[in-house]
Amino acid sequence: EVQLVESGGGLVQPGGSLRLSCAASGFTFSSFAMSWVRQVPGKGFEWISDINSSGGSTAYADSVKGRFTISRDNAKNTVYLEMNSLKPEDTAVYYCAADKSGSGSYDYWGQGTQVTVSS
Repeated sequence: EVQLVESGGGLVQPGGSLRLSCAASGFTFSSFAMSWVRQVPGKGFEWISDINSSGGSTAYADSVKGRFTISRDNAKNTVYLEMNSLKPEDTAVYYCAADKSGSGSYDYWGQGTQVTVSS
């Protein structure tokens, strides 16, 4: 059974930091590019960041560039999102997603973890 399980979300004050994790199982994690995508209730999905299968290439949305860092540990089948200098507009449900082809067409999704940035 394929699973992507996010963790690490929560309530944080503006300017604070969180580290999200996404643990994968049931597929060959090291063969998939991984992405983080977020959704604000009532709004569409926003792509945040992705990392290629080896971890050697990353990309970020302009809205998070310089504040968020994506990384992966293929030995642990886990992808991370380090989020710093958080803003209220970063409040959303954060999802990790797996992409075999690297084209942005996701094969697997996690269940999401809530991040709330508020004082």
